[in-house]
Amino acid sequence: MSVYLREKKGWRYDFTRNGIRYTESGFKTKREAKKAEARKQEELNSPIIQKEIEETPTDMAFLDLINKRLDHVQAYNSQSHYENQVYLAKQWMKCWGKLYCKQITMEMVEQYLLKRKRETSGITANYDLRNLRALFNFGLHPKRQWIQNNPTIGIDFFPVDKRIKYVPPKEDVLKVILAADKDTQDYLWTIFHSMGRMSEINRLTWQDIDFDERTIILYTRKKRGGHLTPRKVPMTERLFDILSYRFKHREKRIPWVFWHRYWSRKTKEWIEGRYIDRKKIMETLCKKAGVKYFRYHALRHCGASLLDNANIPIGSIQRFLGHENRQTTEIYLHSIGNSEKEMIGVLDADFQKSTPQSPPQIKKAFN
Repeated sequence: MSVYLREKKGWRYDFTRNGIRYTESGFKTKREAKKAEARKQEELNSPIIQKEIEETPTDMAFLDLINKRLDHVQAYNSQSHYENQVYLAKQWMKCWGKLYCKQITMEMVEQYLLKRKRETSGITANYDLRNLRALFNFGLHPKRQWIQNNPTIGIDFFPVDKRIKYVPPKEDVLKVILAADKDTQDYLWTIFHSMGRMSEINRLTWQDIDFDERTIILYTRKKRGGHLTPRKVPMTERLFDILSYRFKHREKRIPWVFWHRYWSRKTKEWIEGRYIDRKKIMETLCKKAGVKYFRYHALRHCGASLLDNANIPIGSIQRFLGHENRQTTEIYLHSIGNSEKEMIGVLDADFQKSTPQSPPQIKKAFN
């Protein structure tokens, strides 16, 4: 038997029997936890429960399934995807944390999804449904066969109103970049001119940059199987200048192109490392610049739109964005209109020009 105290969560009992884990927390004293564990042991010894266990050799506590799935996601997917899964798991545990997988019915899942739709949106509820379905399918996999069925099978996705994603005009992009400090400006320009994902730029090291060839290598886990996959991207003139300057003035002991020094609450010490998440910066910069709020990902959309308007082939844009599926690239575009070298020239030339409507500081940024 195992009874222990969890900080801020009270006493917990936790034991495994016939390969199945049984646990419950929230007890005020160790004695209460021991009594609850004893009751659970007695319950499991009853003939009815024993018969159910014998008749159902393939079942698992929902908590165990979640933990095994989270271990898998952490090993094979990006950190941001893992964090999203942890958040969802906490929501599911509030409903079914004490149940076996076979006890979770389609009706229970439907009620949960309807509640999520009322409290948030149909898009959020559909996201829950996709991930719940993936969770149960993980347990049903032929190599595992930990559970018997998937209670999400047969549940339809909620209808949602699809809208064209907001793509900020280049003038707003420039206003936001000009509102940032020098280091953040370099960061934003790098995202725009490489059209890389935020996670790809955060992962960028000096070993990934070839100044002679004028290319950078971006790595992503947004591929089937979660493998860290590279793609080579040519540098624009502006990007070459930015990275050359940063390389000349870099901290030689630091491998990353963009990094910071921060206080770790876990280790209680100062740590130097690459950026993990910089989402809050965009909200601050958009307010400061007086433009409609957009996120880092909109910079990819903006760049893709500029290339599309210049009649760059969709295949070239697809390779530049790092999409496996052509349809994903088409989401970024509204019209399909010569080579990748021409594409790089478009990104350089477009931001070199000035327009009559542009304020003086933006005209200066173009030159």
